[in-house]
Amino acid sequence: MSVSDLMPAPATGRFLAAVHHFPLRVYFEDTDLSGLVYHANYLRYMERARSDMLRIAGIDQRANHEGGTGVYAVTDLQIRYRRPARLDDDLMVVSRVADVRAASCAIHQRVMRGQEELTDATITVAWLTPQGRPQRQPKAWTAIFTRLCQGEDIHP
Repeated sequence: MSVSDLMPAPATGRFLAAVHHFPLRVYFEDTDLSGLVYHANYLRYMERARSDMLRIAGIDQRANHEGGTGVYAVTDLQIRYRRPARLDDDLMVVSRVADVRAASCAIHQRVMRGQEELTDATITVAWLTPQGRPQRQPKAWTAIFTRLCQGEDIHP
């Protein structure tokens, strides 16, 4: 066994009943002068969770970006801050696909501390060409999102 075999892996989430759960911890750099998580950092947490969700579901954003096929971009964001998170809190970002269209997908996300909801958001992402124009998502990806939206679990 090599040293690299003993090293911990980066944090990753998992699907449970078609809902993605992504764990994270609040670090000092996430907080403002009051000791609470700075509001923009909730968006970073949700972005990490969405990226992880797509990766686990089998959607390779990097290959499509590098291949010049296209990228997802946030086109709409609705967010409600309910309670603050603090230094060293263990949080869970819970994400589920809420709607699937030809060129876009809406994902509902909640940042939780145990059973307590801290932030609630719906993010719509659109599939864009390298020139920034909307286009249909890859069919295989639409099928994955549709399965998740219908509550079917993903087992890559």
